[in-house]
Amino acid sequence: MTPPPTTRRAEAPEVLARCRELVRPALAQAVHRLHPWHAEMAAYSFGWGAADGSPAPGSQGKGVRQALTLLGAEAAGAPAEDAVVGAVAVELVHVFSLLHDDIMDGDETRRQRATVWKAYGTGPAILAGDALYALAVQTLAEAPAGHAATAVRQLAGTLADLVRGQADDLLFESRPWAGPEAVQPREYRWMAEHKTGALLGCAAGLGAVLAGAPAPTVDALGRAGRHLGVAFQAVDDLLGIWGDPEATGKPVHSDLRRLKKTYPVLSALATDHPAARRLAALLCSGDPLDDRGARLAADLVEEAGGRAATLAEAHRQLDSARRSLESVPLAPAALGEILALLPFLIDRTG
Repeated sequence: MTPPPTTRRAEAPEVLARCRELVRPALAQAVHRLHPWHAEMAAYSFGWGAADGSPAPGSQGKGVRQALTLLGAEAAGAPAEDAVVGAVAVELVHVFSLLHDDIMDGDETRRQRATVWKAYGTGPAILAGDALYALAVQTLAEAPAGHAATAVRQLAGTLADLVRGQADDLLFESRPWAGPEAVQPREYRWMAEHKTGALLGCAAGLGAVLAGAPAPTVDALGRAGRHLGVAFQAVDDLLGIWGDPEATGKPVHSDLRRLKKTYPVLSALATDHPAARRLAALLCSGDPLDDRGARLAADLVEEAGGRAATLAEAHRQLDSARRSLESVPLAPAALGEILALLPFLIDRTG
């Protein structure tokens, strides 16, 4: 007797590509509703155009959040098309947050190109971010099938979480590296859950909302997305120190040069390792880190266990995300695709 054919699980890049293809036309249509100047800056942000407005494919990003929205709907038993409006709203919010984050952090490059504020100016970039934020709410408010009100409430709560996390991230900059007022790893995890995890959680949960799923399903997908967000931020922090500039688009040791408080550094400082004490002395000196200082700091972070602790935290968060997904019945194919994304996002290089 011939065994039944097995269904091949799609690989993560295929999943992301499929979702981008579904969302791109609606996203482009939404962006065209903006003031032409805002639309030009948005197109530049998405990698669709150059700073002079001419077409240029650029790097359009992985589309993780929009994929989670579509997969959330499919996991709840609905077609992905039912959640495209939610994916558009989430992607607009994501780019809005990047435009403002780049200004607050002083980042001059993203995806191998000048950031919007460097290309267009600070004021225009802020305005473009505001326009994307307003468009996201408007887009979701027009969602069909009677789920618009619930979807907008979820997005509003997410935006409140996001700015709360961003506020803490900025306040961390004024706190000392050592002593009773130093930032603790647990505080950083809380910040990451709100700044990064909230939108990933919203993305997955929003797809279920638009699919008309029951509250336990929406909550489970939202929790999984939040855990994934903390893991995603942990890997971003690793790449900010040890990432390949060709992949990240940023100089090596970029976060250390900026004296940014990230999970690897805070985890290293929280240990009683001799390297942690040397690292604290280096950072507390107040002097900017040159090439030699940044290399030394990176070595001390690794020696004190900060790199290993961050990887372990990322994998703990992925395990929690899996447990959340397994806590409710979900469509097997969509669940398999979500699970395929988890290790891919942790093992990324940029």
